[in-house]
Amino acid sequence: MMQRSSDLAPEDAIYRKIARRIVPFLFMCYVVNFIDRVNIGFAKLQFLQDLKLDDAVFGLAAGMFFVGYLVFEIPSNLLLEKVGVRKTLLRIMVLWGSLTVLLMFVKSANMLYLLRFLLGAAEAGFFPGIILYLTYWFPDRHRGRITSLFIMAVPLAGIIGGPLSGWIMVHFHDTLGLRGWQWLFLIEGVPAIALGIMALLYLDDRPANANWLSDAEKAQVSAALEADRKQRGVHHAPPARLADVLRNPRIYLLSAIYFCVFMGLNAIGFWIPTLLRHVGVQQLDHIGWLSGGISVCTAIGIVAIGHSSDRRAERRWHVAGCGFAVAASFLLLPLAAHSVPFTVALLVVASICIYATLSIFWTIPTAYLDGGAAAAGIATITAIGAIGGAVSPSLIGMLKTQTGSVYAGFAVVAVLLIAGMIALLWAVPAPQSKTLGAVRAAVSK
Repeated sequence: MMQRSSDLAPEDAIYRKIARRIVPFLFMCYVVNFIDRVNIGFAKLQFLQDLKLDDAVFGLAAGMFFVGYLVFEIPSNLLLEKVGVRKTLLRIMVLWGSLTVLLMFVKSANMLYLLRFLLGAAEAGFFPGIILYLTYWFPDRHRGRITSLFIMAVPLAGIIGGPLSGWIMVHFHDTLGLRGWQWLFLIEGVPAIALGIMALLYLDDRPANANWLSDAEKAQVSAALEADRKQRGVHHAPPARLADVLRNPRIYLLSAIYFCVFMGLNAIGFWIPTLLRHVGVQQLDHIGWLSGGISVCTAIGIVAIGHSSDRRAERRWHVAGCGFAVAASFLLLPLAAHSVPFTVALLVVASICIYATLSIFWTIPTAYLDGGAAAAGIATITAIGAIGGAVSPSLIGMLKTQTGSVYAGFAVVAVLLIAGMIALLWAVPAPQSKTLGAVRAAVSK
C-alpha cells in the first residue's frame, strides 16, 4: 500500500537529519582516501626520474595497492560487522595515513611495491564498509541518493587533489632538502590520521547507539529497514549465510562486471597526469589545474546522470550506457594525441561516465543483499573488482614501456569495459523499480 504524503514528510525529515549527521564526515573521509590512493599518479612525474624508475615500475606499484586491498578486503568488511564502524575507521585511516607518509622515504622499486601493498591492505574494507554502514541507516528508497552523495567525494577529491598536488610539488620542491613528491606524501597523509581519530569520537555504529535520535525516530528507522528485509525476502530471496553468498553465481557475475568497471576507473585515476603531459602540458601546476577542471565537470555529470537514473528508477541501461561511453573515449584518445583540448574533452566524458557507472552500479547488489550477506557479498564484489584495479595500471604501464605508447593499454581496457557492459545487459535481470527506486532528485534535494 502506498504511503501517504503526511507519513512521508516526518520520515524524510528523519533521514535528512541522519544524512546531515553522518554523510558530511564520511564524505570528507572518502575525499582524503581517494587523494591518498591516486596521488602517486602526480608523484611519479618527479620520482621516476629521481629514483631512476620507468612507467612499468610505476604501473606495477600502482597496482600493488589493489593486491593488498584484495587479500584483506573480505576479512576487513566482516570484522566491521563485529567491531563496528568507529573502530574499523580508526584502524583503517590511521594505518593508511601513516603508510602514505612513509612513501616519502622510498628509495627503490621494491620498497615502493611493499609500501603500496601495505597501503592497500590498510585501506581494505573502507569503501565497501561505508556502503554497508549506509545500509544500517537508510532504507532502499533513500540509499540511491545517499550513495550518489558519497560517490561525489571522488570528483571533489580530484578538484582538490589535482591542484593541491601540483602546487605542493612545485612550491615545496627542495624545501628542507626534500623533493616535491616527498612533501606531497607527507602533507596529504596526515589528514587521514586525524580523521581516523575523529571517527572514533564522532560516529555511532548503528541507529540504536545514536543519542541524537529520539526513541521514536530510532523505531521508525528500524521499522523501515525491517520492511526492506521482508520485501527482499519476497522478491529476491537473498542468501543469509556466507557460504550461500560464496556459492551464488550472481555475486560472481556482478564481481566480473565490477572488475571491468574498476579497470576503467583506475585507468582514469592513475594516468590522467601522464596523458596530459604526453599531449604537451609540462608544468606540474597546469596539470593539477586541468585535472581539477576535469573533476569539476565530473561532479556535475554525476549529479545529472544520477538524477536521470533515480527519476526513471532504471539502473542497468544507465550503467551500460556510461560504460560504453568510457570505452569509446578511450578508443578515441590516440586521435587526440596532438590536441590538448580534444584530449581534455575525451577525459571529461570518460571521467563523468566511469564515476557515474560506479555510483549507479552499487544500487544493484545492495538491493539483493542485507545483513551478513551484504557484508560478504559487497566485500566479495569489491575484492574481485580490486583485481581489475591492480591489473589496469600495471597493464598500461607495461604496454607503455614495451610499445612507447600510453594508448595501447587504454584500448585493452576499453574492450574489457564493452564486454562487461554486454554481460550486465545480457545476464543481470532488471530489478523491480520498487526495490531499487531511490527518492527523486539525486543530489540536490
